[in-house]
Amino acid sequence: MIERPDVVLAAIPLLAVSGLALRLVIALTGVGTGLLAAPLAMVGYLAALALVIGELLVGPVAERSAEESS
Repeated sequence: MIERPDVVLAAIPLLAVSGLALRLVIALTGVGTGLLAAPLAMVGYLAALALVIGELLVGPVAERSAEESS
């Protein structure tokens, strides 16, 4: 059975690569080529970072530390 930590660990590299994949799709199709100037690779990295920070602030780690401090 897949648990939450497994899903989070699998999602981090997928999100990091998603910006590069989006840029590749735009380049191959030729649709919206003006978007190629946008830093799409950074979007994936920022999404992965947001996932990690979100898990630390509101995920199980934060819940456990809140229980220990009270």
